[in-house]
Amino acid sequence: MDGFKKRLSESVQLRLSVSLSLVILIVAIVAGIFAYLSAFDETLEMQDNTLRQVAVLFERQQMTLAYPGHGRRIEGDDEESRVIVQYLTDGNKASGNVDAGAPLPLPTTLPDGLSTLDVDGEPFRVLIKTTARGERIAVAQETGARDKDARESAWRGLVPFFILFPVLLLVVADLVHKLFRPIAALASEIDQRGEQELHPIDENHLPAEVRPFVLAINRLLNRVAQSMETQRRFVADAAHELRSPLTALSLQAERLAAADMSTLAQERLFVLRRGIERGKNLIDQLLALATAQSTSTLPASPVSVHGVYRRVLEDLLPLAEIKQIDIGVEDEQDVQVLINEFDLLAVVKNLVDNAIRYTPAGGRVDLSVGIEEGGALLQIKDSGPGIVEQERERVFDPFYRSLGSHEVGSGLGLSIVKTIADRNGARIRLGFCDEVGRSGLCVSVWLPSAISRKPDGYLDLRHARQ
Repeated sequence: MDGFKKRLSESVQLRLSVSLSLVILIVAIVAGIFAYLSAFDETLEMQDNTLRQVAVLFERQQMTLAYPGHGRRIEGDDEESRVIVQYLTDGNKASGNVDAGAPLPLPTTLPDGLSTLDVDGEPFRVLIKTTARGERIAVAQETGARDKDARESAWRGLVPFFILFPVLLLVVADLVHKLFRPIAALASEIDQRGEQELHPIDENHLPAEVRPFVLAINRLLNRVAQSMETQRRFVADAAHELRSPLTALSLQAERLAAADMSTLAQERLFVLRRGIERGKNLIDQLLALATAQSTSTLPASPVSVHGVYRRVLEDLLPLAEIKQIDIGVEDEQDVQVLINEFDLLAVVKNLVDNAIRYTPAGGRVDLSVGIEEGGALLQIKDSGPGIVEQERERVFDPFYRSLGSHEVGSGLGLSIVKTIADRNGARIRLGFCDEVGRSGLCVSVWLPSAISRKPDGYLDLRHARQ
């Protein structure tokens, strides 16, 4: 009961349905009582009219009365609904055996008209009429039979109420549900939005009562979009401003490296150049993240996954050669996806760069692509330490780095990948290459709208196998 009260206090739809149902129930009860009483009285009035019609028929046909003998019964006679016609003066001759057809012991002083009398302990409805010949007749019927017929007729009049009441409740419940359907659809549409989808909600097809609330949400979304745009612009501007001095420092460091200096100075210069290079890489990643978080939709076109793999491997092959890493593409069959080429290039390049950086020297990095669930499944596997389950959600946060990692990086690569994937409706899954040994990282990226294509020449960019 407490759970229902809580739901009732929290749900406007349930509260409206219950309120309307209670109102319908109260109205139905009041209308049912009124209909029952009206039908009951109407039936009694019709029975009184029947007594009048019998009296008129008796006078019109100038009938004479003869009472059946003692013990004589007429076939089809019903004692409960029997209508008794007698001369009023014959009440003095009543034998007391009313069921056998004898006259009722009615007082001769009764006035003309309808009245209810108690005759020998049973109530009768009696009509007294004086005919044109001066004869006074009585037409009587037991009230028990009359009331029984009136009750049955009244109950039959309530049958439509019993049928229509549950039907009306169902109609009201369905109507309320349909009235709240636009709100449920609106909630579903907002819930399915991505983090960067801050465009206004269409309020044209919403009820007038909900529209002010939606307009307030649109104003809030507009303020949030402006705030995020300001933040992205600040990051991009800061990165642009920092790029020039870092480039100048890099050039000065290169010139300084050409000068004669001691071994200790050369070692410190090497550390300085690595720091400058790391700063430049961080600025580039910040610019890439700001671009990925942009709400503007980039044009999509069919892109060859093998073509993107080729470009990424050509760019990162020197880094793999330094660590003697065996890197290449496993599959011969190419797949095309409908996506912006720069988005796919950024995703693959960041994943391959991470794989090379975190794979020990002499390790292996494999790239593959296939068809799954009507989309393209890109996989980048390495022989590095992998990522434990507890950190697989946090590694997509900006600047987060796994504990115990000694690799130099910005901590933005996977965050850029996640942002681009969400914007393009892609899914990312992290796992171990070797589930038993719990080693090696396998990154799976599922992209929609894949088109399989026959191999157009084997893409052989393996470093250690050529």
